[in-house]
Amino acid sequence: MVNVEQYKKIIAKLPAHVTLVAVSKNKSIDDILELYNLGQRDFGENKVQELVPKHGALPKDIRWHFVGHLQSNKVKFIAPFIHLIHSADSLKLLQTIDKEAAKNKRRIDCLMQIFVADEETKFGMSFAEAIDLLENNHHRNSTHISIRGLMGMATFTSDVDKIRNEFRSLHNFFNQSKIRFFDDNADFTTLSMGMTDDLAIALEEGSTMVRIGSALFGVR
Repeated sequence: MVNVEQYKKIIAKLPAHVTLVAVSKNKSIDDILELYNLGQRDFGENKVQELVPKHGALPKDIRWHFVGHLQSNKVKFIAPFIHLIHSADSLKLLQTIDKEAAKNKRRIDCLMQIFVADEETKFGMSFAEAIDLLENNHHRNSTHISIRGLMGMATFTSDVDKIRNEFRSLHNFFNQSKIRFFDDNADFTTLSMGMTDDLAIALEEGSTMVRIGSALFGVR
């Protein structure tokens, strides 16, 4: 069941430049439509096999975000319609996205996922790996993808200082990357960080896109 009042409160508090992605994984078509009818258009899924049928069943003006770990062999299924891939975490994956986007005669927007947490279960490139990729101009050699920014997930912990430091390090890297590699790209503007439990800290540390699930749809 959708928590309508909580949704309205979050929307009211978000700065105008911040996009809310409603993470609808494991949620029904009816739940998604309830938020859609309130004006929500950005929805996030983390499984290709769940995203594809939802895209087919729901209004076509929904902007679908892929927010989970994406396997290269699954890219072809979402390439025709995906709005933004948050989890581009390797050169191989970026190259696959570029190839599948070309087949569909479209350009796919991506965020480079950066590993900042103290948890082995999370994915992402290290700062060094991301710099190596960008220094070698791999992002410029791909003609059907556009890197719009960065995404990162903080450690799941009650240690507020730790969360803040992880988000701050990602924001600093975002700013450095903008200057060093994307100074001529006005579209490099998205810093996707912050979920239900660490939303306030993420906003304080410069997030421009938040991925909220349980606060809107309840605990899964």
